[in-house]
Amino acid sequence: MLRHGERIRRYAFTIVGVAIGVAGLVALGAMSERIVRFIDGGDRFVLGQISVAGRGMGMGTGFTAGGLLSAASIRAVAAVPGVAGVQAQVMLPLNPSVSQFMTLTQELILGLDLSVPMSNRSFPSLPVQAGRPLRDGDRQVAVLGASFAASRGLRVGDTLPLDGQRFTIVGVLERTLTAPDRFAIVPIADARSLWVAKDPLLRMALASGGLALTASDLNTGAAVGWRDGEDPDAVALRIRERVADVNVQIPSELSRLLRSSTAFFAALIVGIAVLGLVIGGLSLANTVTAAVFERIRDFGVKRALGATDVQLGREILGEAVVVTLTGGALGIALALALGGSVQLYVARLGQQLFLFSPRLLAGALVFSVLLGAVAATYATVRIVRVSPAEAIRRGA
Repeated sequence: MLRHGERIRRYAFTIVGVAIGVAGLVALGAMSERIVRFIDGGDRFVLGQISVAGRGMGMGTGFTAGGLLSAASIRAVAAVPGVAGVQAQVMLPLNPSVSQFMTLTQELILGLDLSVPMSNRSFPSLPVQAGRPLRDGDRQVAVLGASFAASRGLRVGDTLPLDGQRFTIVGVLERTLTAPDRFAIVPIADARSLWVAKDPLLRMALASGGLALTASDLNTGAAVGWRDGEDPDAVALRIRERVADVNVQIPSELSRLLRSSTAFFAALIVGIAVLGLVIGGLSLANTVTAAVFERIRDFGVKRALGATDVQLGREILGEAVVVTLTGGALGIALALALGGSVQLYVARLGQQLFLFSPRLLAGALVFSVLLGAVAATYATVRIVRVSPAEAIRRGA
C-alpha cells in the first residue's frame, strides 16, 4: 500500500490540479457575472424613470439626448395625470469629440436640479461611498461616479477642472456597475454654465438675444417619476399625447432597445459560462479520476484483505470530497489573488473586469465538490469491476 509520504505527495498534485481547474472556472464566471450586472444595472436604470427631452438634437446626450427642454415644458409634464415629480437635468458628454457606443459606457457631466428629489425609482438616491451627496444651494462642487474617480485618481477634497471651471469634489459614489459609475454630477446651474461654454451656437444665440430664454430653460431633459399604482408606459404615452415639442422615452421600449443593443454581450455571457464549465469541469473531473486510478493497486490489496465495495466506495468518496474541497478553496483563493492583481491595474482606467460575487464563489465550491464526488464514484465503479488480483497487477 502507499506510504504516508507518497500519499500526501500524490494528493498534493491532485489538489493543485483541482485548484487550477476551479480558478479558471471562477475567473471566467467572474467576468460573466460582471457583464450580467452591467446589463441588469442599465436595465434597472432605464426602467426606473421616464426620460423626457426637448425636440431636436443639441449638446445633450445620454437617455435624454435632445435639444432644449424649456421650463414651460417641464411644468406641462408635471401637470400630466399620474406624474409624481419631474427633475430637470443637463446631461453633457465630457468629451464631445469622442464618439461613444452607448450611454452606459459614456463619461458624462450630469447636472441635477437639487430642489427636486430624484425621480428614478431604482435609484431614489445615489449611494455615496465617501464624502457627502450634493445639496440644494451647492455651487462649484461635484460628486463623482466610482469609475470616473478611479480613472483619474481623484478623492474627496480634490479639484476637478471642467472647461475652465474648477469643482471641489465633495463625494464619490459607491460602484453601481452601471451608468452612474461614469458620471460627474454637479448642480444644474453649474452644468448650464458648462453647456453654454461647450456649445458655440447656443452661446451665440444667447449673446444675440435671438432666443427668449432664461436660465431655467437650459435643460437637456428631465427624469419623470410616476405615482404609485400607475403604469409607467401609460404615463409616458400620456405625456407624449398632452405635451407638445418633447421627446418621451417609453421605459419598456428603452429597455428592449438596451437589451437588443447588448445582445452580443448576452451571447458572450453564455459562451463564457459554457467555456468555464467545460474547462474547469473537465480539468477537475479528470484530475480526481486520475488520482483514484493511480491508487488501483492500493485498493486491490484492500479488497484482497477483505474490504467490501461499500467500504472502498466510502473511503474513495470521503477522500475525493476532502481533496476537491481543499483544491476548490485554494482555486478560489488563486482566482481572487490573480483577479485582484488584474483589477488593480485596470482600475486606473476606471474599468472593472471581474465581479467575484458570493453566489459565484459558493457555487464554484459546491460545483467542485459535487463534480469531484461524481468523478470519484465513476472511478470506484470502474475499480470494483476489476478483480483484486488484476488490480494489483495493473498497479504494479
